Amino acid sequence: MKKLFNRCFWLHAAGIIFVGLGFIGMALPVMPTTIFFILALACFSRSSPKFENWLLTHPKFGPSLVAWREYQVVPPKGKWGAGIGMLIGYIALCFSAAPWYVLIIVAVIEILALTYILTRPSQPPITSN
Repeated sequence: MKKLFNRCFWLHAAGIIFVGLGFIGMALPVMPTTIFFILALACFSRSSPKFENWLLTHPKFGPSLVAWREYQVVPPKGKWGAGIGMLIGYIALCFSAAPWYVLIIVAVIEILALTYILTRPSQPPITSN
């Protein structure tokens, strides 16, 4: 029982932290937003139905989270934002004193992440009634 409580507590705490980071991302243009809300949703779906419902019904980011949960949709605006954000971050890294192998590792990770993002659908499938 204690183990279950600890797991729920940490998932709940992580969800709250991810929501906080998501709100910070809404204010800072170089910080992602949606990924933190997706992570918060994953935590709350296992720890707090109340907060899970709050995220899914929120007027600002609820529709994006529902689309992600049901169809793994990443809208074009999100794809562009992710690509531009990664590019800006990588350019900044190139101007730092990072060793060459760090530049290569980061480039490979960003290429893999961007490939994943670009292969997600841009809109939910059209259903006919």
